[in-house]
Order: sequence, then C-alpha cells, then structure tokens
Amino acid sequence: MKFSQTFELLPFLDTTLSLAAAFVLGALIGAERQYRQRTAGLRTNVLVAVGAAAFVDLAQRIAGTTEAVRVISYVVSGIGFLGAGVIMKEGMNVRGLNTAATLWCSAAVGSCAGTDMLAEATLLTVFVLAGNTLLRPLVNAINRIPINEQAAEATYEVRVMANRSAMPTIRELLVDRLEEADYPVSDVEIIEHGPEKVEIVATLVSTAIDPDEIEAVITEMEKQEAVTHGTWEGSTKN
Repeated sequence: MKFSQTFELLPFLDTTLSLAAAFVLGALIGAERQYRQRTAGLRTNVLVAVGAAAFVDLAQRIAGTTEAVRVISYVVSGIGFLGAGVIMKEGMNVRGLNTAATLWCSAAVGSCAGTDMLAEATLLTVFVLAGNTLLRPLVNAINRIPINEQAAEATYEVRVMANRSAMPTIRELLVDRLEEADYPVSDVEIIEHGPEKVEIVATLVSTAIDPDEIEAVITEMEKQEAVTHGTWEGSTKN
C-alpha cells in the first residue's frame, strides 16, 4: 500500500491544523453571511475556505512552494465561476456582488491557511468581518444622503406627450429647446399611446443637469397647443 509510504505524522498534523483553521475562519465569515440570509451562507464559505486550503496544502506537500503559488492562482480564477453563480440581475439592479466578493475572500483565507500562514489568515478574516459588519452603518448613512442632480452621473430623459399629427413639429422643437439650454440630445424615441397621442422621449447626452433648466424647457413645451404634458427623469448609474 502506498499509504504506508506516503503517510508522515508531522506533515499530516500540519495539514490537519491548516484545514481546521480554514474551517473555523470560514465558519466565522459564513456565520455573518448566514445571519444576513445571503445566498452563500455558513456551509458555502466553510467549503470554499477548506477547499482552497486543501488544494494549496496538497500542492505544497507534493511539489513545494512554487507549485503552491501556481495552485493559488488557479484558486483565484476558479472561485470567480462560483462567485458568478450568486450574482443575479433584476431589471436595472444587480444583487449578490458583496456575497461573491465574500466568497473570494474566503478562498483567500483558505489559501493562507493552506500555506500555514495562520496569523495572516486570521487577520484577513477580521478584515472581512469588519467590512461586512462595521461598514454597514456607514453604507446606510451614505444611501440616505439625497442625490445632488448636478453632481450625479446619470442618464436623463425628457418626456413630452403630444398629438400624433403634430409629432414632427413638437419633436424638432423639443430638440431645439434642449440644445439651446446646452443639453444636446443623443437619441429621440417615439412611443405610441393610442390612435391620437404619442410620447416623445429625448435622451440627453449630459450626465449632470440643473433641474431648474430642464423644468424651464418642459414649461415652455407645455405652452404648445399640441402638447398635453411633459416630464423628465434620471436613472443614476451603478
């Protein structure tokens, strides 16, 4: 049996310590994720950390430090596929990015444990937990700050409802008025609303606006007999 030839007590104990450290540290990270009811919770983060530690430890025992470094690079790229599985797109919103980043960090913790750098693995775990807990109040505080329309990078649309028969004239007038206000138009879309009404949607090139200037343009457009009403909206970039 090759087991009797390959088994060495001290290296085995070393591997046991590495895997145990990866298990405990991964559990700490995963417990916080589980408490937050995230897609990748306790078990997933533990398995990622232990798996990374096992691969790195195995490479180091078989071929030394050079191959361990090579395996670490594979772990970094491989965990990307796992992280992609927890990222979900819902309309304009993307969810799961933080969970995917946490899995990436769990793999880093496991890699440190696999190379017997237990102090570094513990330190990294502290930083990961701090990032997911201590920064949460700061994130909430920032999210409650009203967006400054003049400073935000966003896509802005000016919408005007008009009679179908007057659409070409109103469309040209809207573009002219926006350009006179120094808001060039990148695209104009016509949306039909029944047999008599159309909605003219002008997308602005600008990524920052003065709301008062846009309101002035809309007020002028609403003075036109063929225009029912006008409005504008902006969607901030993520």
